[in-house]
Amino acid sequence: MTTSQPIVNFRELLKRPVCLLGLGFGSGLAPKAPGTVGTLAALPIYWLMQDLPLAIYLAITLIAFIVGIWICQKSADWLKKDDPSAVVWDEIVGYLVTMMAAPSGWQWIVIGFVLFRIFDIWKPWPISWCDKNLHGGLGIMVDDVVAGVFACLGIQFFVLF
Repeated sequence: MTTSQPIVNFRELLKRPVCLLGLGFGSGLAPKAPGTVGTLAALPIYWLMQDLPLAIYLAITLIAFIVGIWICQKSADWLKKDDPSAVVWDEIVGYLVTMMAAPSGWQWIVIGFVLFRIFDIWKPWPISWCDKNLHGGLGIMVDDVVAGVFACLGIQFFVLF
């Protein structure tokens, strides 16, 4: 058994469909700010989902979360790291959580993007607690989903006021 790091490039990702998803279709390979680039990868997914009935949107997002636990664990195992920055499926799902029930319009897409990145980067409590205390695929996913909930609440605050 070897402990060397895997070769991580787009060609290798194509051989590992689960890791291709985990690394956000390759966006997690960005040399700088892979979480932000991974969140950008969520924009076309959101764009395709935005007009769905809320129940279907929530069901798809829930499935992406549940399957994402496995996707993130498999990707982390392949990269031989506990919570690799290249794994950005959690950012994709976190952004989908951010945008549930968001109003239509490009400005809301931008506001959601900015709010999600702020909460994901700053990690106020309880996001920071989740990040430090939960591990594996679940740990990778949960802090971003909680950041998405905070960002979603921020959007709803802007809508109301």
